[in-house]
Amino acid sequence: MEKTKLELEYIIRTTDNILFNCISTPSGLEEWFADEVNIRGDVFTFFWEGEERKAELVTVKKNQSVKFHWMEDGKEKTFFEMRIKIDDMTNEVALLVTDFCEAGEEEDAKMLWDSSVDNLKRNIGG
Repeated sequence: MEKTKLELEYIIRTTDNILFNCISTPSGLEEWFADEVNIRGDVFTFFWEGEERKAELVTVKKNQSVKFHWMEDGKEKTFFEMRIKIDDMTNEVALLVTDFCEAGEEEDAKMLWDSSVDNLKRNIGG
């Protein structure tokens, strides 16, 4: 089944270094994204309320972005990516999220990201 691409943007009052740590390390991701995160090589295992999902780290650009591919999606060209953008004029830091979901589940996926990013903002004071 074809998945729908979501692109979301969140303004976060923090530095790119702090935000990058939150999106790229197991301890940072546990603060807001998943209950527990383990890493072995390039494979991150995420745990939510007993559910486990594995994602391969596809690319990482220091203080800029991380891109993961859910392993159960097989060869589909789906991924989730978190990028940091700094506005040249205002120096505002934004988290840009690209994700894919089943058609018709866009609003649920957006609400899930909104809730997770709210947790992130609370944890880093942004």
